[in-house]
Amino acid sequence: MSIKDVMSVSGGKDSAAMWILAVKEMGKDVLPVFCDTGNEHPMTYEYVDYLETKLGPVMRIKADFSERIANKRQYILEHWEVDGVPVEFINKAAELMVPTGNPFLDLCIWKGRFPSTKARFCTQFLKIIPTMEQVYMPLLEEGNQVISWQGVRAAESAARAKLPEREDTPEGYSIYRPLLKWSARDVFDMHRKHRIEPNPLYKLGMGRVGCMPCINANKAELFEIQRRFPEEVKRIAEWENIVSQVAKRQRATFFPDREGSGMTDIHEWVEWSKTSYGGGQYDLLKMIEQEEFPQCSSVYGLCE
Repeated sequence: MSIKDVMSVSGGKDSAAMWILAVKEMGKDVLPVFCDTGNEHPMTYEYVDYLETKLGPVMRIKADFSERIANKRQYILEHWEVDGVPVEFINKAAELMVPTGNPFLDLCIWKGRFPSTKARFCTQFLKIIPTMEQVYMPLLEEGNQVISWQGVRAAESAARAKLPEREDTPEGYSIYRPLLKWSARDVFDMHRKHRIEPNPLYKLGMGRVGCMPCINANKAELFEIQRRFPEEVKRIAEWENIVSQVAKRQRATFFPDREGSGMTDIHEWVEWSKTSYGGGQYDLLKMIEQEEFPQCSSVYGLCE
């Protein structure tokens, strides 16, 4: 039986440090897998290419929602009119109910909504299931012993703090979390030790680089995104328009439409990111920074 060490590589600091650890310090022959969500910043794609030159080949995979979208289109045509949805809206929704080839957008078209902090189906459908179907299961069916390396740290959340370093799964593969007790500083020290640069987005104010933006982006992150990468905001606005037209309630927002918030689309959330605490008025310092931002700004002290 052959042992296959498989690790998910997102282009973020933790998975990169885990990959460096495995190759440079443990001498492991690993299979790095990059799940393309379709909601990544171009710099992240470039960074994965960079890591490949430093650490070895990467297997790139992505989810395919073509069959699910086709079934949903049929359901719309057969059931929405019975539910009282106007015919003209049904026809428009059916017209747009086609795969675009972008996994994140196709997932939202199929679901008729965006993922949220309360319904985080993005990770499940864009990363976990594709990796299981396209990587783990084929390796297991060949008789391999699969060890899934996961670059999670206990310091990230209370839930992750409860995870064991090693465990076996019902599906037949094992999980190994080598960074569980590491700090963020340990992660960047691993990069520095082996002269491998972290994702450049960390020097541009990003606290996370998994998606651009992530549904969990906080106010400071959204502020940095909108002032440095307005094209990403424009893309999300276009996605909101598409998904709204295939949503049964005829409305879909990337960030939640919280009751009483008054924010109904990405542009209004962007304006909120420019305000002071409480959101009642613009933050004067932020308005100055909006036009004159530094070349390097890092929440991890990488600019020092």
